[in-house]
Amino acid sequence: MPRASDAQQKTDIFHQLHAGPEPLVLVNAWDAASARIVERAGASAIGTTSAGMAWSLGYADGERMPVDELLAACARICRVASVPVSVDIESGFGDSAQAVREVVAELIGMGAAGINIEDGTRPGTRELASPEVLRERIAAIRGLDARFFINARTDVYFVPWNDPVARFEEALRRAKLYAAAGADGIFVPGMSDPDEIARLAGELRLPINVYAGYAGAPSAAAFARAGARRISLGCGPLQSALGLVSRIAGEAFGQGRFGTMGEGMLSVGELNALFPATA
Repeated sequence: MPRASDAQQKTDIFHQLHAGPEPLVLVNAWDAASARIVERAGASAIGTTSAGMAWSLGYADGERMPVDELLAACARICRVASVPVSVDIESGFGDSAQAVREVVAELIGMGAAGINIEDGTRPGTRELASPEVLRERIAAIRGLDARFFINARTDVYFVPWNDPVARFEEALRRAKLYAAAGADGIFVPGMSDPDEIARLAGELRLPINVYAGYAGAPSAAAFARAGARRISLGCGPLQSALGLVSRIAGEAFGQGRFGTMGEGMLSVGELNALFPATA
């Protein structure tokens, strides 16, 4: 278990990263090795991807992995990372605000600096869940630690809308509810129009998080000009990595050749060096 002072320092750093001159870019990790690779590349913080973590553990996305497996994977990442870690917990891995609070208490105990938590959709539908559910969960989590970073995600842009103006207004309404409940940041994946991002940033005092884990995403500079303070790649890096594995396998089985595998591979020594004996 990390020392309380170390964990608090990482939490403070994580807050500061949202107020820096450049947006915080999170190349999201799914296990200890990917976390260390991302950190070695220059990450100032690590964000986990719930979808990537689920896939790597043999589950579909959507809170289908058992919570104990989520916590075990997060503990490994927190153990090896020397930078702040924020954990994606989807809608909380619990059926009540108290259950979600207990999950987050475990994450705080292992040294996590923050979470992503979302409103999502009603099970088996494409209808948004009530914002009251997430509002209650944010308030419950806020009571655990005044500084723990709560990034509240709304999935308004992931469900069908006939009226783009109404869609934006609903995202803003939910964002204000979550901010009032104690959120430290607002995440609206699917919102990519610079004018909408700028308007949302102008309406809120909290840092705005956008999603860039897809082909053709705008640059960090373009998102920054629109007012975004945090940019997440989500499950995009793992999707790309698994695409590479697919190409390696296809070449090996289809052509009996192994050239793709050798392009840019890290050495055993480099990988072992990611995990010093004291980790």
